[in-house]
Amino acid sequence: MHLKVYEFGNEEKPSIMLLPGTCCHWKNNFSKVIDLLTEDFFVVCVSYDGFDETENIEFPDMLTEVAKIEDYIRQRFNGKIHAVYGCSLGGSFVGLMVQRRKIYMNHGILGSSDLDQATKQIAAVKTKLMISFFYKMLHIGKVPRFIRKRMLKKGGEEFTINGLRMMGIGGVDMSFVTKKSMKNQFYTDLITKLENNIQVPGTTIHCFYAAKMGKKYKSRYEQHFRRPHIIEHNLLHEELLVCNPKEWVENIKSCIL
Repeated sequence: MHLKVYEFGNEEKPSIMLLPGTCCHWKNNFSKVIDLLTEDFFVVCVSYDGFDETENIEFPDMLTEVAKIEDYIRQRFNGKIHAVYGCSLGGSFVGLMVQRRKIYMNHGILGSSDLDQATKQIAAVKTKLMISFFYKMLHIGKVPRFIRKRMLKKGGEEFTINGLRMMGIGGVDMSFVTKKSMKNQFYTDLITKLENNIQVPGTTIHCFYAAKMGKKYKSRYEQHFRRPHIIEHNLLHEELLVCNPKEWVENIKSCIL
């Protein structure tokens, strides 16, 4: 079955693919930036299996899904795309595509990706924990008090509202997403290996590093990619995208135009 991809703008312009985050709907991640991007780019938004309300399908695993994304790039762009932006989990897909060398991109951009990896045992425990409150959140639309409190303390009101919208609270209703899709996505992201020192001639890796997440994430970018271009902002996880869409677009343009 083909992957669901939504296209915007003039296809004569350089193409940029947008990949959503963990358990996210593409509209909740990117609706504020699509129109701004179409001034300069042909924009293609991937809607992962299991996270698109028009399909009755579950998310398989990272490698099956990355192969579908590569198939789309091969069929639509003859295997070569100008840029791919991965929001959070989407950055894992960017890394995997560059590592696998099945398609070619001029620019790969990671947006606040944590690139967490774990053994199967630890991944299973983390997944169980995550599902226990995340599934409820998506299905009832209610945020556990401790999560809201933590977000407010770290980033304030605007970040909390926009950050929760990204996860489907106050955005596109995500109650159609199954527990299995969430589990498969979260678990296989943790156990799918990203190599170290990834480098492909002609491909530049840009990392939007949210410094408030902690220095270990910057180290991870430098571990997995050889000489990545790191753009540092003193912000929280994907705060630039959700709170400052215009500035985010300017940052994208300065990387890939």
